[in-house]
Amino acid sequence: MERLMVDGRFFRLGDERVFLQLITYGPLPGGWPEDFEGDFKRIAATGADAIRLYQHAPRRLLDAAKSCGLRVFQGLEWPHACDFLGNGGIAPGLRAMEDACIENGHHPALAGVFVANEVPADLVRWMGAERVREALEALIHSGKERWPHLLWAYANYPSTEYLEPGNADFTAMNVYLEREPDFRAYLRRLHHVAGDRPLMVSEFGLDSMRNGEERQAEALGWGIRACRELGTAGVAAYAWSDRWWNAGAEVKDWSFGLIDRQGEAKPALGAVTEAFAADPEPVPETSAFSVIVCCRDGRERIGRCLESLRMLNGPEPEVIVVDDGSTDGTGELVETRFPEVRLVRLEAGGLSAARNAGAAAASREIVAFTDDDCEVDPDWLIELGHCFESGWDAVGGPNLPPPPSNAFEAVIASAPGAASHVMLDDLEAEHVPGCNLAVRRTTYFAIGGFDPAFRTAGDDVDFCWRLRDAGMRIGFAPNGFVWHHRRPCASGYLRQQIGYGKAEALLMRKHPRRFSPSGDAIWKGVIYGGGPVRVEGEAVIYHGSMGMAGYQGVITRMQPLRPLFGRFDRPACRLLLKLLTWIAPRLRSQARIGRFRGPLPPQGTLTETPDAELAIYVSGGRESVLRKLLDLGWEAGGPTDGWDVQKDGTRVLVACEHFDDGASRLRIRVWGDGSRLPDFDSIGA
Repeated sequence: MERLMVDGRFFRLGDERVFLQLITYGPLPGGWPEDFEGDFKRIAATGADAIRLYQHAPRRLLDAAKSCGLRVFQGLEWPHACDFLGNGGIAPGLRAMEDACIENGHHPALAGVFVANEVPADLVRWMGAERVREALEALIHSGKERWPHLLWAYANYPSTEYLEPGNADFTAMNVYLEREPDFRAYLRRLHHVAGDRPLMVSEFGLDSMRNGEERQAEALGWGIRACRELGTAGVAAYAWSDRWWNAGAEVKDWSFGLIDRQGEAKPALGAVTEAFAADPEPVPETSAFSVIVCCRDGRERIGRCLESLRMLNGPEPEVIVVDDGSTDGTGELVETRFPEVRLVRLEAGGLSAARNAGAAAASREIVAFTDDDCEVDPDWLIELGHCFESGWDAVGGPNLPPPPSNAFEAVIASAPGAASHVMLDDLEAEHVPGCNLAVRRTTYFAIGGFDPAFRTAGDDVDFCWRLRDAGMRIGFAPNGFVWHHRRPCASGYLRQQIGYGKAEALLMRKHPRRFSPSGDAIWKGVIYGGGPVRVEGEAVIYHGSMGMAGYQGVITRMQPLRPLFGRFDRPACRLLLKLLTWIAPRLRSQARIGRFRGPLPPQGTLTETPDAELAIYVSGGRESVLRKLLDLGWEAGGPTDGWDVQKDGTRVLVACEHFDDGASRLRIRVWGDGSRLPDFDSIGA
């Protein structure tokens, strides 16, 4: 079996990009069955190509999966539903990894490992969100060092959306929404949470005991179709069987299975089979595009760009290269090697003038711009075309750095200042970079094209601002990406940042109201840096009152930058990245406003040492205790507070640990006078 690989925002087997179709399997009452072949043949017959486990896979399971053409994503069995940071750290997780992978880590059927599944949100608050994220990253780092051929991830859920490990190979999110419009809307958000990497819905299902078998089947059908249509990299139907084992006991009060407890097929099995077999969406008319590449002295770069345009899927677009006064033979190379390309030669006049010349020469309905240091994804125009079908005036997508070949490339890919999109919401952009920007020709000329005053940078910012000021709108295609090569060395990167600063000085003169008195651009939306959304430093997290919001996330205007690429995450690279992160914004500021200053530090929150901590074994849960405290006159905290309830200045945080034997233990943290707390036995906790 070929190894599963990451390919931009998707998965790949060999030369073929695949949409992963998984079904979750186990844990089962009584442990693993003596024979897996019967179940696995039925699973393979649905069209599934993989199974997801919550335990580590014995070799006979992997052998059976291989014989049925199924890949396996296994889990690690360790106590991550308790305060593990206060009791041994990740050592149990490392031992579980050793148990799971030491013998079978190179089995051809084993595709990946989930290091944990849904660390409870209240325990994340208790342990500290950043500390928990770092622990998960440490597990993934250890796994990648020893088994780099496997894919590594954490199975997250919406209540800890901010907990994405920066070094995971893909974002995995367990999502349970019962209305299709809500589910589709959340998938659009998750594309931004995932950053540059693939998005897998690692669980989706519906309980037939409470909702009925027909409604369960209907939901699984539209859920799988939505995942495919909205460009996720895969989806796991939850679960194979109604038979389920959790916390030391068989679960009998829910039925999420595709088969019932007797092994008989439910309607959901047929619905999943039908959805897995569904044809992809029709390809939009990509011949409506004119692709424009502007270049000056790009002989060493432009060949890769034009080769990628030859590999585009769908109808062939018009391709125009504008040679902006090159003296290195760029035009001659294009004429010789790419005779199908229309070449426009100009005297050197700058990037904006070249783009305008390309648009004037274009004959198609939509003009799409990319740069000579980019390589487009084969489905680039297909994805942009789907987005245009919703009526946008312009559309853009992400620009991803290619996998680095050396340490300098890795560091610069993670450094600040790269071209970034700015999102007003999950669908509409405030700005998209010019290396991945498509515009209706009528819109382009209605706003006057690009301003020739911007010769090297800043042109796309000015263009997007003027487009929006004219009442037009920019859509975003999360999978319509291009590979954008960054500068190959630190000196080139710093020169680029100085150039960006000079372009921002021009923008300040033209759009003074869009800059603060300190010279920083004012954006209405969120700036995306390519990294997955995750808590960092003093980030403010929306938890909801008493930490009970179903969907919890980071409140920010700037999303995280890309983490260092795995094999380059080492001390020397981290030191260089730290240096560039310090100096680049200061050089940019010097060029923009004449002041050598960095970004303003975040306003940190005060972390106080608690006055007391308690641990109580209980029969009821956390919510029951909090309700009783509210009945006794305690007041709920706010949506971003790090505590749950308060009374007369005493604040209390409550978390609940869950153990494999089914026992639960309350953890209570007190700031202030602990004597104000009631006797928990007396209130029935």
